[in-house]
Amino acid sequence: MTPRTAPDDAPAPRVAPAGFRCRAFPQRTAGVLLHVTALPGTGPIGSLGAAARRFVDALAAAGFSWWQVCPLGPTGYGDSPYQALSVFAGNPYLLDLADLRARGLVTAEELAAVRPTAEGRVDFGRLWTTLRPLLDRVGQRAAEALHDDPGFARFRREQAGWLDDWVRFAALRSANGFTAPTAWTTTTAAGDAQTAAAALQFLFTEQWAALRTYAQARGVRLFGDEPIYVSADGCDAKFRPELFQLDAAGRPTAVAGVPPDYFAADGQLWGNPLYAWERHAADGFAWWKARVRHDLGLFDAIRIDHFRGIHDYWSVPAAAPNAREGAWRAGPDLAFTRALGDLPLVAEDLGLLSPGVETLRVAAGLPGMAVLQFGFGGETAGNPHYPPNIAADRLAYTGTHDNDTLVGWLAQASAEERRRLEALYGPDPTAERLIQAVLASPAVAAFVPAQDLLGLGTEARFNTPGNPQGNWDWRLTAAQLDALAAQAPGRRAALARTGRLSA
Repeated sequence: MTPRTAPDDAPAPRVAPAGFRCRAFPQRTAGVLLHVTALPGTGPIGSLGAAARRFVDALAAAGFSWWQVCPLGPTGYGDSPYQALSVFAGNPYLLDLADLRARGLVTAEELAAVRPTAEGRVDFGRLWTTLRPLLDRVGQRAAEALHDDPGFARFRREQAGWLDDWVRFAALRSANGFTAPTAWTTTTAAGDAQTAAAALQFLFTEQWAALRTYAQARGVRLFGDEPIYVSADGCDAKFRPELFQLDAAGRPTAVAGVPPDYFAADGQLWGNPLYAWERHAADGFAWWKARVRHDLGLFDAIRIDHFRGIHDYWSVPAAAPNAREGAWRAGPDLAFTRALGDLPLVAEDLGLLSPGVETLRVAAGLPGMAVLQFGFGGETAGNPHYPPNIAADRLAYTGTHDNDTLVGWLAQASAEERRRLEALYGPDPTAERLIQAVLASPAVAAFVPAQDLLGLGTEARFNTPGNPQGNWDWRLTAAQLDALAAQAPGRRAALARTGRLSA
């Protein structure tokens, strides 16, 4: 079969909807997806330290303009960044331990006790038993050191809208043996524990600001992720119960998920409490405005995860064994996006969608997403992920944090997918060939996971939706970060050919 003209030979530009102006990505650009936890280093988990700066250097040298990460909130049971205990707080696990050592907040002996046992994976169980207690001590020491610090006092005052709830939650959670809030018996939060939790958040904010400044100086901007839902056992549901569909005891009456789809035959039962959208609408979505404003203080653009839930959402009875028993309910739709205003946002519009989701996205003026791996199964006509169909008002990806790597996907592609791949790209298309196709697409921005740039297989997959085990723990090695940096000349040339080279 004669291959069709490949998209990266001479892509025919697709026209975005009339009047489309991408606030998040005003010009053609490219970036790399890698969560902070997956960075290498001498600590037990990726951090905001030296490896993060080396990663920024590698992106800048290659001509990439963006670094995309998953949510940064403190994780609970299951370790998922999409089930954070707070949508405002930062995860203390990500603190740069070398910086804490330089500040005199940890000792060399304490650092030695939390070094990784084997490079390449994050052992979350070991983090709980070793790093968490160390960070508790760091918080106590930092609280003493910052007692008269005007910057710390200003931080607590300016961030009180979310910080007061978080530090109270963190102190109570510890006092109650880290059980679910519905089981708490102790209701008094110790003041020194709250101050220690505030000090950790101050340190996180300082370190993140330093990393962002470092990246900006090198032409790299930061792209964050806004998970649509909160944890049922988290701070937000505990102290703002009126915003969620909860019973009098604080338990969800219905929970979030999605029906059966590409990823899971029984659907995905996420278990998050659903919003009482009428309550949000009554005050003009004030909580959401505060949340987005907070995150735009951390990032240059934000992706709204599961954007479909703004138009309509899958509501599953709280006692259901899986997501099959749910039903679609109406979301706030355009009233929500109008309330947020003209901001650098992206709509994650993946999965099973109703026509109204696209109508809302276009009306809101937000770019959507196109994922190459979703482009070859089933009919290609009208499939926005099929490379010849990718439009300019989208961000194009080889895969996301939920996909297998390109190498892994190609190894298990169905006969139908392979036939369609070869029709576009010739016999035995490689992962590198598909990366070039995504970069050459008309999409306003193109993103490639670091695993795909390195040509890694399924062993480097970050998350498998619907699978509760073995997720989020993959980690780059130092040698792989070196390999990314070594690719810079070739990547820079490829970005220049496709018009995505940073200025």
